[in-house]
Amino acid sequence: MRAKEDYLIGINFSRLLSIIYGRKLAKEIEQEKASISVGRVMTCVLGMVVEREREIRNFQKVPYYKIAGKFGKEKGNFQADWRVTEKSSVYQSPKLYNDVGFRKKSDAEELTEILQTKNAFVTEVKKSKTKELAPLLFNLAEIQNECTKRFKIKPDETLECIQNLYEKKLVTYPRTDARVLSSAVAKVISKNLNGIAKGMANDEEISGYVKKMVEEKYSTNLQKTKYVNDSKITDHYAIIPTGQGYENLEKLPDLQKNIYRLIVKRFLAIFYPAAEYNKVSVTVEMDTETFVANGKVCTKQGFLEILKPEKKKAKEKDDKEEEEGTEENLDILNDLKKGQALLLEGVEIKEAETSPPSRYNSGSMILAMENAGKLIEEEELREQIKGAGIGTSATRAEIMKKLEKIQYIEINPKTQIISPTIKGEKIYDIVAGSMPDMLNPKLTASWEKGLEMVAKKEIPAEEFMTKLENYIKSKINKLVIPM
Repeated sequence: MRAKEDYLIGINFSRLLSIIYGRKLAKEIEQEKASISVGRVMTCVLGMVVEREREIRNFQKVPYYKIAGKFGKEKGNFQADWRVTEKSSVYQSPKLYNDVGFRKKSDAEELTEILQTKNAFVTEVKKSKTKELAPLLFNLAEIQNECTKRFKIKPDETLECIQNLYEKKLVTYPRTDARVLSSAVAKVISKNLNGIAKGMANDEEISGYVKKMVEEKYSTNLQKTKYVNDSKITDHYAIIPTGQGYENLEKLPDLQKNIYRLIVKRFLAIFYPAAEYNKVSVTVEMDTETFVANGKVCTKQGFLEILKPEKKKAKEKDDKEEEEGTEENLDILNDLKKGQALLLEGVEIKEAETSPPSRYNSGSMILAMENAGKLIEEEELREQIKGAGIGTSATRAEIMKKLEKIQYIEINPKTQIISPTIKGEKIYDIVAGSMPDMLNPKLTASWEKGLEMVAKKEIPAEEFMTKLENYIKSKINKLVIPM
């Protein structure tokens, strides 16, 4: 049914647009002739790439100015960031940028001068303990994204590597959308763990993680955890190590070994306890103005012992520290009491600027396709809106490969960043002017949902095909002038 739908949309719309716009396109890209390839998923993905590129191209940086205060007490000092509240003298002022700073440096300087004469007091101290569980297991989209980030390889290369691991009996079936296990697999999961313990005994790092599981008596019962959910599995469960096939491991290329280790680590992490954090949030007031400081420290590594946090880029690190605070801040903030007077040691004006959205790379595009064009960084949220994707786990990498082959997009071999070609942008403009809904991920996802409903026998195949044929006819009738 999917093949039939893709064929009908592809052949009808490609021929239609090639006949109407082919000569004009050839002239614009300075070629003798040009055909236009249209696909239900392919055209939508091209649209995502072009729209992101134009958003970046047209982006205007906006500078703004933040205020940070340095507050002292007997045991040292700490930095807190100014925030606009309803009590602030500049509340809802047009001078502000998003309640975190000023549009003009002179306005920020004016407030800092006023603050120099004010007394500072601690008005609130919030202390909390939080826990963070290991992430869900890999499906194909997640491992493709991870491998693009770590190894700078294309999604189709990742699939090729994991397919080989599967054929060597080292991992389970790779073309899966699920990130959880079935209850049946969870019951016998100790077989996988025992296999890893024996097969990777010579791997110091992996065997160390398994040894700690045994020594600390970590539970291997996954039945009532978030990692087991039969309702979230259609055909295949998440990609995990089988605990078999180790006679083939040493013969594999280094890249495939590294990908296998990623899968093993993600799998072992779900048996480790949650990471635990202590957090402190302090509010300081100076007359009508408010400053906020945060401190955070990891008290128990738990699964982070296996899945060590990635190093952040400078800007990402600064933003995260501003939001969550640093370990250094924690001891000082912990000692503060509500009502305590503080000394203002200095006020600093920090220049900042808005930044454009990032271009897709080949891995993040796979995730965006999985979620109907919404590139969602937060893992749990990605899982919640699943079911509205475009393409399938088996076809997404091939779609990007085709777009690159027909020269609609370019993928940087070193960074895997995706950019549209001139030809790709011209095709986008043609589709946007003639059948714009073909560029809409939501429409493409709705067709995908229809296919799923046919597969589950929720609607008859005839009903789906009638709707599809009517859709195609309506597009042709709109563009073709009756004789």
